[in-house]
Amino acid sequence: MKINPDIFREYDIRGTVDTDLSTEFAKLLGRAYARLAIAEKCYRIGVGFDCRLTSEAYAHAFAEGLATEGLQALITGMGPTPQLYYSIHKYKLGGGVQITGSHNPPDMNGFKLCLGTDTLTPQQIQELRIKMLELRDTSGSTEIGEISSIDVRQEYIREIAVNCKPHMGSRKLKVVVDAGNGVGGLVGPQVLRELGVDVIELYCDPDGTFPNHHPDPTVLENIRELQQRVISEKADLGIGWDGDADRIGVVDEKGQVIFGDMLLLIYARDILSREKNAIIIGDVKCSALLFEDVEKRGGQALMWKTGHSLIKSKLKECNGAIGGEMSGHIAFKNRYYGFDDAIYSSSRLVEIVSQSEQPLSDYLKDLPQVVSTPEIRIDCPEDVKFLLATKAQDAFPEYKVDTTDGVRIQFESGWGLVRASNTQPVLVMRFEADNQANLDKYRKLVTSRLEEIKGSL
Repeated sequence: MKINPDIFREYDIRGTVDTDLSTEFAKLLGRAYARLAIAEKCYRIGVGFDCRLTSEAYAHAFAEGLATEGLQALITGMGPTPQLYYSIHKYKLGGGVQITGSHNPPDMNGFKLCLGTDTLTPQQIQELRIKMLELRDTSGSTEIGEISSIDVRQEYIREIAVNCKPHMGSRKLKVVVDAGNGVGGLVGPQVLRELGVDVIELYCDPDGTFPNHHPDPTVLENIRELQQRVISEKADLGIGWDGDADRIGVVDEKGQVIFGDMLLLIYARDILSREKNAIIIGDVKCSALLFEDVEKRGGQALMWKTGHSLIKSKLKECNGAIGGEMSGHIAFKNRYYGFDDAIYSSSRLVEIVSQSEQPLSDYLKDLPQVVSTPEIRIDCPEDVKFLLATKAQDAFPEYKVDTTDGVRIQFESGWGLVRASNTQPVLVMRFEADNQANLDKYRKLVTSRLEEIKGSL
């Protein structure tokens, strides 16, 4: 069996079905993961899966790999990635894997892996690849482990409902939810109904071919129908989940998108109203408005590296209240476990909105007006992107720069970001300013400095 090294990514394993991935691959990966787990004295492992056509077969093959090495595998069934994370906490498991292609095309699939409650590090993911090469021509342990199944779905639903119900206000809400035919539809509508919400469902039946639209609510074309339905139903808001429901997308009652950083700010304001001095973590792509507003309200704003596993580990390290990214990964440590969970994030949002008669579109109307670009992605070879991003750190001596992740340049009336993507051969840029003229000026300046660096390589 050939093992493609390119599918071992920064935070997970992702590849094309039949070309890169197979049940044989999944079983061997299960064996390699078992060796890592045994070294950490972790012996009971959860195995969850999404609704993609190959996910259940890969889950059972991975479980066989665990058992071959003498470990106990608990198959937690079809459900969102956060349902698997929940089962690790609930049953005090030694780790877990979710077989999911997340928001990728239907012909792809992947593996999100944890040891204990922590996502595997990039180094551990490379260790898995090396162990797979070592193990592929060997047989397993003489002591075969047990494979069993547990149904955690209803417990997971109850956990979130019980967490949020006491905090619901008196306002009766109507909410449109779009699961994009992903596994969020198995749990999300039920959770919200338990909270007393009038739920209108869009594409909540799991279908691994994703016949209606791509399950990624951060891409505008995928939420057009959600926006239209919110307006036509006169709903209070609309919520979209990605394929495995660890990322959330939100639109207000006017159908306007609330981006990840502004959603994080809504949660942060709510937390800070009760918990002064709380630590709020946002990734380097987030608006300056987020960090400034948190500080103004007595919170501690922390800008951190992009990547949901990096945000979660920082949240744990500094005992933060919440951490989030522009991409819609939101992790609550306040009243929850500290993992990214779009179903829980949805529940916290309806909780906040139910406590006031104010429309969601008014929640942030007091913020200064700014203009910003979406994420700008420029194709850049793997061997050049990190070099460019590193050299860019010294290319703006006249400005204050933050080098937490790439370089974020602080201009007089805005900021610009240049960083190398961890998952693709691209350079990522983003800009924000007080007006369009300044935005264009900052973008032009950064682009010309990057061209100068490129020319000198």
